[in-house]
Amino acid sequence: MAIVFALSLGWGGLASASCFGAQAVVSRPAPTPYLASTSARLARLEGEMRHARDAGDNAWMLTSAALVLLMTGPGLALFYGGLVRKKNVLATLMQSFSLMAIVTVLWALLGFSLAFGRGSPFLGGVEYLFLRGVGAAPNLAYAAHIPFETYMVFQLMFAIITPALICGAFAERMKFSAMVVFTALWSLVVYAPMAHMVWGDGGLLNASRGGVFPTLDFAGGTVVHITSGVSALVTALYLGRRIGYPREPMPPHNVVLSFIGACLLWVGWFGFNAGSALAASPLATSAFVATHFAAAAAAVGWGGAEWIRNGKPSVLGAISGAVAGLVAITPASGFVGPMAALVIGLVAGVICYVMVAQVKQRLGYDDSLDAFGVHGVGGTVGALLTGVFAARVINPVFKNHPVGLIDGHPAQVLDQLVGVVIAWTLAAVGTFIILKLVDALIGLRVPPEHEIQGLDITQHGEEAYNL
Repeated sequence: MAIVFALSLGWGGLASASCFGAQAVVSRPAPTPYLASTSARLARLEGEMRHARDAGDNAWMLTSAALVLLMTGPGLALFYGGLVRKKNVLATLMQSFSLMAIVTVLWALLGFSLAFGRGSPFLGGVEYLFLRGVGAAPNLAYAAHIPFETYMVFQLMFAIITPALICGAFAERMKFSAMVVFTALWSLVVYAPMAHMVWGDGGLLNASRGGVFPTLDFAGGTVVHITSGVSALVTALYLGRRIGYPREPMPPHNVVLSFIGACLLWVGWFGFNAGSALAASPLATSAFVATHFAAAAAAVGWGGAEWIRNGKPSVLGAISGAVAGLVAITPASGFVGPMAALVIGLVAGVICYVMVAQVKQRLGYDDSLDAFGVHGVGGTVGALLTGVFAARVINPVFKNHPVGLIDGHPAQVLDQLVGVVIAWTLAAVGTFIILKLVDALIGLRVPPEHEIQGLDITQHGEEAYNL
């Protein structure tokens, strides 16, 4: 009897336990208030961390946009202004300044949409006309952590400086009215299509979004420098030489101004290149370092070549070399490491010096401030060398596949060459057509007597120096 009683108790306990377990599975107790509050705090903390990251990225991009604008005024304005004769300094400064206003208006109305709207592989569409739909929300096709409006204004600063670079080729001899019409048309006909092809969603050359010919251009080697440099050459050839060139000496009237302008360009270029990472990220750091190293190496290369040839290095040569290095590293800045940046800068400094000091003299064309020799040639050298030195360890743009020639992807050099050829062709053909049109409508060149008197007085009714 005792055994039966014990067994009955055991089976009863097991049954009770089974019933309790089943009840626990079917209906679990509600979380305690402590666990619920902890989950809410963790979610809130994650949201605050994302907000802090996005705010930091946005702050860096707005700073970078300001740095790029600094490159045009006062950087490029002073650099070019010091290189011309004193009777043309105000006219040269005014060219850069006016483009800060003119291109901004065009960009807001239709330029941004043509460059970054969805359209064909060659040109954007009309979805962003009048900046419709460009606001605080990010656009995932371009930058996931900053407002689309921030991206728009950052790209605007590139659109401003690019036609301003061309002004160095026709300095001291183009009418201001002609300059306004020419650069406005050029921004829409040449710059916008090239920007769309390289950076726009669905662009023919867009390396990060499956372009047919993926051309690596981190910050504008093809879009900015090749297009402006080649257009500068075409413009210089179309306008012809300045009166007295090359018989009469035409030295810079104030190298101090040019020196200050070059230093401002060097500083502003950090926003140009490191800002193109579109985030306050390690990639921005890498682009910042590459930019600085290339500029330094190119200053050494140009200055050294000039020292060997002329027996002394000039201040003008040193600052010109630095700018050539900044131009050359622009397409490569987000794809190469410090040592490759030194090589690119050194090569560009020497080649651009030879182009300006020897080739231009032999060919006899009057590129007044060497816009082609520095930007066209330097941009081409940099774009091609990007295909050689680009590395996935710096930027896995092809999803961890090899990127450049040394990295194990020799075909990238051919893709870079395709991008260069397209940029050269678009710039040359587009510029020539625009020049013919403007020349037929209002004329391009000032009368000879105005050129002799100087553009400051004849175009603006002012003098830079009342001494």
